Amino acid sequence: MSGEPIAGSIDRIEHDSVRLKEFQLVRPSGEGVVAEQVVVQIREMIRQGKLKPGDRLPPERDLAKQLGISRASLRHGLRFLAAVGVLNSRHGSGTFIADGPPVLKSESLQMLADLHRFSYDDMFEARKVLEVAIAELAAQKAKDEHLALIAEEVAEMYAALDDPQEYLVHDIRFHRAVAAACGNQILSALMNMVSATMYENRRATVEQARDLRESAELHRQIYRMIRARKPKEAGALMKEHLNLAQKALTSEQAAAGQEPASPAPEESEQDSE
Repeated sequence: MSGEPIAGSIDRIEHDSVRLKEFQLVRPSGEGVVAEQVVVQIREMIRQGKLKPGDRLPPERDLAKQLGISRASLRHGLRFLAAVGVLNSRHGSGTFIADGPPVLKSESLQMLADLHRFSYDDMFEARKVLEVAIAELAAQKAKDEHLALIAEEVAEMYAALDDPQEYLVHDIRFHRAVAAACGNQILSALMNMVSATMYENRRATVEQARDLRESAELHRQIYRMIRARKPKEAGALMKEHLNLAQKALTSEQAAAGQEPASPAPEESEQDSE
């Protein structure tokens, strides 16, 4: 968020940000209520089309003055909107209306996991439900630009076979690219949040990985089935990959001297058909 000083009248604005006069005065009645009114106003402006994806908000100091509130109150509201993926803050550039799928912060999921002692089995079970469906949808809806991005991440995984940390980054990006290709922004946002949590959990053990080439090959096969427009095959391969990843995490934790995750369930006869 920019703290650029006011210059000229309140209506003065750079060409690529939203006009200040579009924002309405907030009636202060307590810090929490003021912040909530900021959230409500910006969400309503988005609904009405006054704020569009990619629009830049006016500088923080100018906007607080226009709304008739303190900068602290404004920040409370803007931070909430950023946390739920409505706003993006770019250092040195300002605050923008998100122009892609909403990015949900992973901290809330991680906090729930810590609080309720989610097991790794729980997390992988959730991933299987989510990502099998995402892979199937991607095989139906992926556009050329999505396929190009997925292919690029597969290539980067093969290039990083000798660097587990770098491999893990491209692994996560692959799953996010597949989610973006599924054409459903809600599923894409959920995938981003879940994958961020999984990254945080696995980066401490990935140096112990012994299956990266096998993993990369499964990612390539998933890509090929998405490109070939074969939803069932793409979903089945995604499930196979996640079963492998679950077993790999258990092995990595044991090798790293950590308490191992619960072992992945053995494939049923139905799964192996």
